[in-house]
Amino acid sequence: MKYDDLAPDLLVESRGPVRIFTLNAPDRLNSVDDDMHHALINAWRALESDEDAAAAVITGAGRAFSAGGDMDHLRHVHHDAEARRRTIRVGERLVRAAISCEIPVVAAINGPAVGMGATLALLCDLVVIADDTYISDPHVSVGLVAGDGGASLWPSYMSMARAKEHLLLGSRVPAEECLRLGLVNRVVPRAEVLDTAVDLASRLASQPRQAVRDTKRALNLHLRQAVDRTVDFALAAEGESMAGEDLMAFIDQFTARAR
Repeated sequence: MKYDDLAPDLLVESRGPVRIFTLNAPDRLNSVDDDMHHALINAWRALESDEDAAAAVITGAGRAFSAGGDMDHLRHVHHDAEARRRTIRVGERLVRAAISCEIPVVAAINGPAVGMGATLALLCDLVVIADDTYISDPHVSVGLVAGDGGASLWPSYMSMARAKEHLLLGSRVPAEECLRLGLVNRVVPRAEVLDTAVDLASRLASQPRQAVRDTKRALNLHLRQAVDRTVDFALAAEGESMAGEDLMAFIDQFTARAR
């Protein structure tokens, strides 16, 4: 697996032993369509096979980290049952590929991390967020089950009561509240997000490699158990909700506002 295969959806930069992945769809706020889903899975796999990589950073081009699911993609899967099944299978592979990756990854949240964007951030090992942005998983608010990571990951980082509040209400969690809840490690000015993330990744890369990788594997067993307990039902239910009229009503409203 080569990094060249990830373009144009993901850009890759090397800084010594650190790889920087940039979600590259700024015109749609790095929302995730089918192509980007596959590029992200391939990124985790390519990172694992990169013998010179010791850490990585993932960020977004433009003013967002990721706005979540792409509206055109969601409209398509609403009408196409086979596309829904493929999307659900790809979503599971993405979560499992990220959890299985032994290379430490730092999220550089340069703007809103919403829905799948929030899941991407929480699948990373360390998280740096801009002080003027937020994390949010509004699956429920748009008519979807929070199946592609939300139900598995959020309770792993905070109390069940707070996880239920944020997932069921789809609320925005500002940067400082993210820090208080334990969703992120650093809150910095937007202009410093990437540099701070790269610095953390470089520090991780300077640590003894086997110790870092096996400790990450051990820690991620907690996340793996949470995913194993919830993901089959959660993703199946999300797939069903993709065919619902609540989702289409939201997409139609969103499209009308965007005109």
